[in-house]
Amino acid sequence: MLKDDSLLLIPNVLKVFLENGQIKSFTFDSRTTVRDVISSLQDRLSLRYIEHFALVLESGGLAQNQRLHLLQESQPLSHVVHRTYFQGMKCLLRICFFPKDPADLLRRDPAAFEYLYIQTERVSLSLGKNGVWNLSFL
Repeated sequence: MLKDDSLLLIPNVLKVFLENGQIKSFTFDSRTTVRDVISSLQDRLSLRYIEHFALVLESGGLAQNQRLHLLQESQPLSHVVHRTYFQGMKCLLRICFFPKDPADLLRRDPAAFEYLYIQTERVSLSLGKNGVWNLSFL
């Protein structure tokens, strides 16, 4: 039996986990690409500037040894979900390309800035005190 957060529970339906706790589902066929899903999420989330976002596959979760796999926009979803080493992973929409000026992102696209804020808050809480200190020394 598949775990509740598995990449593919229903055939040809991909679940994408968002930072605010929502889950968006997408039906796909052999022609659907990662870019199609990102564009659909842009519309659903009212994001103006999507260039900072990407779909990633997460293995391990926050408590374990987390690994993120960045998906190429041109990749067909059918290839992504049917590879055996992607089983048991979660698909996430993440800000992977940090803006040079977050204040500018806030002015241009408040929804994207809020998403960045929630993502940063969630990740920093999972690091704990030692992780935050180690990052501050870099």
